[in-house]
Amino acid sequence: MVGGAVGSLLRYLLSVAIAVRWGDAFPWGTIFVNIVGSFGIGLFAGLASDDGVLLVPPLARVFVMVGIFGGFTTFSSFSLQTLTLVQDGEWLAAGGNIVFSLVLCLAAVWLGHTAASYLNQLSLR
Repeated sequence: MVGGAVGSLLRYLLSVAIAVRWGDAFPWGTIFVNIVGSFGIGLFAGLASDDGVLLVPPLARVFVMVGIFGGFTTFSSFSLQTLTLVQDGEWLAAGGNIVFSLVLCLAAVWLGHTAASYLNQLSLR
């Protein structure tokens, strides 16, 4: 619960900052949060894996991955915002939201995991 609160607060602050900077007509804040969250969970999962450099107890892994990152990422917000764009007839924006979120978040989680593998290898040297 505490991890979820921390993640949710971070999501809110970052989303507001992005909306102030780029406006809220398109859900850039949600996309950015999902990309950062996907990278972060990929990085943490890799670093805290059985062969990773972080010795993280199982309960702490759950706290970070389910609590903090679960509260931080906003897939439910993404879904609602996409539905709203569709309902408003903004089909191109809805499609862009889906494509940007899917492609960039998958790339971010891969990049985070790849970075963790690299950092794990550095620690073995």
